[in-house]
Amino acid sequence: MRLNVLVSALLLCGFTEARKIRGISSSYKRFYRERKSFLCIDGSKIIPSEQVNDDYCDCEDGSDEPGTSACPRGRFYCTNLGFRPHYIPSSRVNDGICDCCDASDEYNSHARCQNACWNLGQRERAYVEHQMRALDEGLQLKQQLIEEGVLLWREKQAQLRELQQAAEDLQIKLEEQRRRKNEADRLKEQTLKALGAGGSGPVRDNATVADIFKLLDSNKDGSITADEVQAKVALIGDEERILSEEEAAALLGGGLQMDLGKFQNTLWDVLHRGDAVKIKNARGAQKGLAGEDPDLTAVDRVAEMEATNLKKVEEAYEKVNVQISDLRKTLAVDYGTDWEFLFLNSQCYKMKVYEYTYTLCPFNRVTQRSTAGAEVSLG
Repeated sequence: MRLNVLVSALLLCGFTEARKIRGISSSYKRFYRERKSFLCIDGSKIIPSEQVNDDYCDCEDGSDEPGTSACPRGRFYCTNLGFRPHYIPSSRVNDGICDCCDASDEYNSHARCQNACWNLGQRERAYVEHQMRALDEGLQLKQQLIEEGVLLWREKQAQLRELQQAAEDLQIKLEEQRRRKNEADRLKEQTLKALGAGGSGPVRDNATVADIFKLLDSNKDGSITADEVQAKVALIGDEERILSEEEAAALLGGGLQMDLGKFQNTLWDVLHRGDAVKIKNARGAQKGLAGEDPDLTAVDRVAEMEATNLKKVEEAYEKVNVQISDLRKTLAVDYGTDWEFLFLNSQCYKMKVYEYTYTLCPFNRVTQRSTAGAEVSLG
């Protein structure tokens, strides 16, 4: 009795092994369940179940021979437990070469292949772990750059607001300084007119005879000559014309020169009235008397000071506007979704290739310098 049971078990195992469907994945096993007939997966034909894996190709898609090399279009599925499963052409089944790392493709050949899936899986898992660590480090670095970029972006935005406020303050200061300079220039002009050196009016009443005499006495020899009168005195209404010798002599009282005493009784009276002649060159007259007139010296000093202050404010205002323009250009550049590349804006990198040194400054410029020192901009 026991012998009959044992024989029956052996026959059943042999039949099961013979009917084992090889070369299919778990997702395709439903097509190969025990039935009387088999439907080709492409639906083209129905064949008896006994013709599946009988080493003869019945289906056009080769689905009836997943475990043999009978079909030219067939595919054999390598399970490769412990490694990556994959398909191989069915022509490689039982060809004496182990294409599957679990050797499942050589189940009926002389090849004796060892199962290498576990070792291959270990190496691949180690590689994947290394890649994951590198990816994690990269993500951490990117997050750090994003945080730095956001902070830097906020700093530059705050800097822009400060510069814009400074520009507004300087604009107000500039307008006030222009007003002060114009007021100083107006006061200076009024002082010059009061001195009689800035227009066609008479010489100021409080100017001494000696002041005007010294102004006309160019060579400081104590007398005024016709040449000095021609150089310093002009007719009112015809300032461009130089006086003739006869006209100069007439102003000197008919002589060729005069001293201070004679000047006081002749030319001084004509200049003081201011209806015929005047002293040339308002600026020159101003300079000639500035050292002796405290009022003129004071307004000169104020006018120069206000002009200097205006120039300083204009330069500061222009400098701030240049900084605002540069900062706006910097902020207008695309530094990534989260400004992660903003830190590169102030960085430069060098690389030497043969006799050339290349300098890359992201978002700015690229240059090439030869060993001879010549530098070329590449953009």
